[in-house]
Amino acid sequence: MDCRTAQDTLPLYFDGELDRAASREFEAHLDTCADCRTALIELDALRTTLRRDAPRHAAPELLRKRIEKLAVAPTAAPVGVRRAHRSSPRWLAYAASTVLAFAAGGMAVSLWNSTNRNAESTQASASAQLARDLFASHWRALAATSPVDVISTDRHTVKPWFEGKIGIAPAVHDFAEQGFALVGGRIDYAGNLRVPALVYRHGQHLIDVFVLPDSATLPGDALRQTGYRIEAVRLGGQNAAIVSDMDPAELAHFVQLLAATK
Repeated sequence: MDCRTAQDTLPLYFDGELDRAASREFEAHLDTCADCRTALIELDALRTTLRRDAPRHAAPELLRKRIEKLAVAPTAAPVGVRRAHRSSPRWLAYAASTVLAFAAGGMAVSLWNSTNRNAESTQASASAQLARDLFASHWRALAATSPVDVISTDRHTVKPWFEGKIGIAPAVHDFAEQGFALVGGRIDYAGNLRVPALVYRHGQHLIDVFVLPDSATLPGDALRQTGYRIEAVRLGGQNAAIVSDMDPAELAHFVQLLAATK
């Protein structure tokens, strides 16, 4: 599947209208195309924002009753004029679409005003951008020859490596005994900042732990995208975000291990 086909397929995949074979073909393309992955993430972020922030406008009761009456009432055709085969007038569909467009337009204007009016919407936008960056960074690492810049299972080697290279010194811990082995670390980009990423392995799963500045706007809830998840956690008093495709129960266990560190 090429990018042009993927862009046409994206809305169908997003709405769950593809069969299993088509979904797998689309997901296989996502594994190799960062642009299409980003487009899917942005679409998901937009839907989340709309569901949370956009007000819902119901049509006035009088207007609804008039449309329902027009939809069922027969209309007499003048002599010599052939009745259309449609069960309702064409303009009725146009009127309905106009009402929907008006409601959607009002919702979009309201959302635009809300975004520019309060800081909460600004934070939501920053959170969505950070989530896109974290997913993209993790996928780049998976596609790279090596997911780390420094390879070491010794936390006393990994932590000093970051010192002098970046403004954030991450708290490094190894959980090999619990099944989460430290692989190493790298410097990556998220939220327009250079941030340390600690890399762990659990079975066949690679785990990125991005240590973020206190100013970072983390997602309030776990985010999912094409089988991958982002989970916010506190790591030794620092903000951190985990990205992996682990089973939710395994991810929750790893979150507990990190949250218990000091």
